Amino acid sequence: MRTAVISDLHLGAAGASDLLRRPEIRELLLNALAGADHVVLLGDVIELRDRPLTEALAVARPFFEELIEATGEARITIVPGNHDHRLLEEWLDRRRLEGAEPLGLEQRIPPLGPLARLLAPAGERAAFAYPGLWLREGIYATHGHYLDRHLTIPTFERLAVAAVERLLGAAPPQPDADASSPDDYERAQAPVYAFLFALAQAGRSSERLGGANPSARVWQALGGGYGRAAKLRGWLLGTVALPGAVRVANRLGLGPVRSDLSPGAITRAGLDAMIEVARRLGIDADHLIFGHTHRRGPGEHERGWRMPEGTRLWNTGSWVYAPGLAGRRPGASPYWPGTVAVVEDDGPPRLEHLLDDRDLAPG
Repeated sequence: MRTAVISDLHLGAAGASDLLRRPEIRELLLNALAGADHVVLLGDVIELRDRPLTEALAVARPFFEELIEATGEARITIVPGNHDHRLLEEWLDRRRLEGAEPLGLEQRIPPLGPLARLLAPAGERAAFAYPGLWLREGIYATHGHYLDRHLTIPTFERLAVAAVERLLGAAPPQPDADASSPDDYERAQAPVYAFLFALAQAGRSSERLGGANPSARVWQALGGGYGRAAKLRGWLLGTVALPGAVRVANRLGLGPVRSDLSPGAITRAGLDAMIEVARRLGIDADHLIFGHTHRRGPGEHERGWRMPEGTRLWNTGSWVYAPGLAGRRPGASPYWPGTVAVVEDDGPPRLEHLLDDRDLAPG
């Protein structure tokens, strides 16, 4: 059985940074997926924070129509993330009202909400899974938005989640704390996602940074882009504004966060958060696949992507092109988009980088 995993498509992102709205990129990806028995869309499939829901769905429609046709009889599983968390909100609310059993590592449910209409032609071969799923024995995949509770990068979501925890009277997570459940994460994070979705429906989203994930937004704001203005903005924010804001956040108990936003620091923070989430949720796996950070990995000969217990960590990157983060030289950055994680019946996952030889500049 061959399973193909992609994440962070952000279909409908402002600024047209979502590559799969381009027919030629869709064709390349769908050709690669055609032989799969199972296709997993591992979160942030639709961008529900940059424009009203109906507009985002209109942008996403061609991809889903072509995916259903290209995959034949293959199973299609959607794992919602933070940017498309809205797809699950009514289901999660109903579970709470009905006093359902606590969320486990994998709940499989029929497609929900407006995405159910897009997936209807696939029939029973399409389903949702949340907060993740077992791809085979020993390999677990989840979007990774629970990482935001532990990141030391001062993104809006990281600080907002900490603020919600304080409002709820919960102590910030400590490295030696007891295990957490998916419900614990949902209580602190779901209100943030609902708020950001509501802003998008009111037309208050940012066109400038589009579908870049929170870490990407921070990195772009701190010097991403090109030219003298970007360099000056990066110097001002990086040496004056950000360190002061980080000190205030830590003093208010919203940390710990740090002002080091170098690529190495962002990577290390993401890996530490992956390890913490795996430990708290008790995920006993040989291989653990995340999305969310837009940072594919591990790269060839790259160290640090293994937990002390031996679990190997993987990330599927994204299908969003943010030149301020990924640069302009194809395949040169670990943030370069276009990765598929392939899982076979045996052996470790394999990362295939489909766009590393392609110039992605518009036009």
